[in-house]
Amino acid sequence: MKGAGYRVLANDHNAFAHTLATCYVQADAERWAEPAARILAELQRLPPQAGWFTEAYCVAARYLTPENGAKAEAIRNAIAAMGAEPELEAILLTSLLEAADRVDSTAGLQMAYMKQWAARARNPLTLRLPALRPRPAAGACQAFCGEAEAVAATLDCDLAYLDPPYNQHSYLRNYHVWETLVRWDQPETYGIANKRLDCRTRLSAFNSRPGIGPALARTVAALRCPTLVVSFNDEGYLGRAALEAMLAARGHVQVIEIPYGRYVGAKIGIHSPKGVKVGTVGRLTNVEYLFVASERKLTLPRLQAA
Repeated sequence: MKGAGYRVLANDHNAFAHTLATCYVQADAERWAEPAARILAELQRLPPQAGWFTEAYCVAARYLTPENGAKAEAIRNAIAAMGAEPELEAILLTSLLEAADRVDSTAGLQMAYMKQWAARARNPLTLRLPALRPRPAAGACQAFCGEAEAVAATLDCDLAYLDPPYNQHSYLRNYHVWETLVRWDQPETYGIANKRLDCRTRLSAFNSRPGIGPALARTVAALRCPTLVVSFNDEGYLGRAALEAMLAARGHVQVIEIPYGRYVGAKIGIHSPKGVKVGTVGRLTNVEYLFVASERKLTLPRLQAA
């Protein structure tokens, strides 16, 4: 949206997601691309530095090889020592997150790691300059880091897009290693997956069957915009009819259905801690819904509109 010339306001309450948004939404290429590229080249040359992160996530758990973990740790320590401006720091951290993601040993989520090293995990961790966008003519973009309901009440916009969790699966638990890599707080961890202890305490109403409906309804009511798009799917706690009813007060409600392949873990099936397959693979696709609520009826793609 920023690349298309729109002024974008983004929000997420997880630190790693806020960092990504600060990089790609808020930071402008003409201001930061050149200095960031220079610093990333310097960071790439740092020797590995194994410490707490390497022990926790590369030895006790196996998300990255110890070699790549030690390289990531050296780079992260250097970024922490810079005291860089928030936008520049976000660009450097995004580069590190993406570099680590390219060589991790998971099936996509950090609920677990592979029993054997994934082939890509053997590749060296390499920093790249994120694909920054120039500031759009519409104005400066901004990234927020707060609870959806609270931030929604402070914004005025032409269109709002909401992508809430569908069910009990928390994005903090799914990407806890990236949260730690950004926060750099050496948290207490638990379980085989070495999740952050606050995965048990930083709970969201959107991950609760009884909580998601009221929380989403309050967020929708707080938004001041003529058009609202909500992404959900048919595996979520709220059914299509409930969401249509919730959005009806905003005017016309239309729904686009998009068949979509389920995440890699669902295709692999359920395994025990010893790697033995203990469950069967269910359906391999689900339906992604885009609910479009607007003051007037909009023209949507005819073949997909439901």
